Amino acid sequence: MKRPPFFHGVIVAAVLGFFASAIVATLTPFIGLSSVVRLVIPAMTLAYLLYLFSRNGERLGRVTALTFWAILAVVTWWLAPPLPLYLLVHVGAIWLIRSLYFYSGVVPALFDLGISALSITATVWAISRSGSVFLATWCFFLVQALFVAIPPAIRKRNERAVVDSNETFDHAKRNADRALRQLFTQ
Repeated sequence: MKRPPFFHGVIVAAVLGFFASAIVATLTPFIGLSSVVRLVIPAMTLAYLLYLFSRNGERLGRVTALTFWAILAVVTWWLAPPLPLYLLVHVGAIWLIRSLYFYSGVVPALFDLGISALSITATVWAISRSGSVFLATWCFFLVQALFVAIPPAIRKRNERAVVDSNETFDHAKRNADRALRQLFTQ
């Protein structure tokens, strides 16, 4: 698994923020802010997922994951839930795909879920304070870039001790079996 460096995440956040603000500024006079936001969220999600796939060496299941995401995006768009739920569905999709492709356990995936919640909080804070789509999008993806700090797998310290004690037990058992065989064959 090739994990992108944090600096790449900062650049991706800036690029996605720029494109999101440009799309919102361009299309809002024609179709309204609510409709534009419902187009920008899946567009930015798709761009981010493609970035994640490009940074991950795992090739298995990419088409399936993107297909399921596309079906989810179309169904969510068609059902038109309230905007917070709409955003949560797409953030959940990002979290799920990143958990499947970058982590090897439940604990790192839960840490990533925390990062996703923090990114939503940062987005709400940025949009409420500044009203800037660029800053809101940038804050969202900037916090998302922190996922590289989560280790792919978290092992307990005692796991190795259990493995070592099992190996020691197996070795002692083999010695005892050998000793018993020698006693009974003499």
